[in-house]
Amino acid sequence: LKVSAEGHVTLYIGTLSNGQGHETAFRQILCERLGVAFENMSIVQGDSDLIETGGGTMGSRSVPVGGSAIVAASQKIIDKAKETAAELMESAVSDIEFDDGEFRIVGTDRVQSFNEVAKAAAADSGVAFDEKETFTPDEATYPNGTHICELEIDEATGVIELVDYSVVDDFGKVINPLLLEGQVHGGIAQGLGQALLESCEYEKESGQLLSASFMDYTMPRADDFPPIRFNRNEVPCTTNPLGIKGAGEAGAIGAPPAIINAIVNGKSAVSNNKSNLSWYDNFVNPMNNCSISNLIILL
Repeated sequence: LKVSAEGHVTLYIGTLSNGQGHETAFRQILCERLGVAFENMSIVQGDSDLIETGGGTMGSRSVPVGGSAIVAASQKIIDKAKETAAELMESAVSDIEFDDGEFRIVGTDRVQSFNEVAKAAAADSGVAFDEKETFTPDEATYPNGTHICELEIDEATGVIELVDYSVVDDFGKVINPLLLEGQVHGGIAQGLGQALLESCEYEKESGQLLSASFMDYTMPRADDFPPIRFNRNEVPCTTNPLGIKGAGEAGAIGAPPAIINAIVNGKSAVSNNKSNLSWYDNFVNPMNNCSISNLIILL
């Protein structure tokens, strides 16, 4: 974390967003810790010329691990800034408190803003504070949740329609509910594609790929889904200072078994014979459009 003489904060971090909205979540963490406005921050991700180490994004670690490192670096800056604030207000460092972007002598109305302290700390160098921190958790986070899928299967064609989908997830404390819900929705879409639609198919005789374009490789679309009902059960995590749990893979993990189990449950109700259900073999083959309707006929 680097703070300029004007109080502008630049975060250099080894994680790398590929659509999750890390830039927004990291800004929210900095805003809460340092009291700096969104427009007064810059985020530099994954630049190996400027950042010593990094690992991209994987395993739902960017915010639980990277965010926790931001918290630690922010605290270092606050501790250093308290020394400057104490000099400006001619007070002991132990008498300085920091809250909502202001340094204050405890029990008085004597205040210095974050920007004022940064300007004094920078002097002629242009850089007020420059702190670095890492975070390595002692234990993983353990998000958990439940997916409930209701679907209908057309007896004549075997076409599957999702008619209702509900999910409740525990991701610990939530930084940005809208980003989180969007990520879960996207994961559920990915899970539907994995369970029912997507498949790499080859011609047996020649080995020619038959699903080489999105004309043939079926991606999930908006009209494949009912409105998804998403709710949170927030139980703070104890393995990182933010109290958050990973969320990246949650939708994609829960959706395939929920959808397949709904199909299996429907076939069980029709056939009353679970031994005939080995056909699904984990995933419904999207290239075999007759597989489900044939099964219904056999049952």
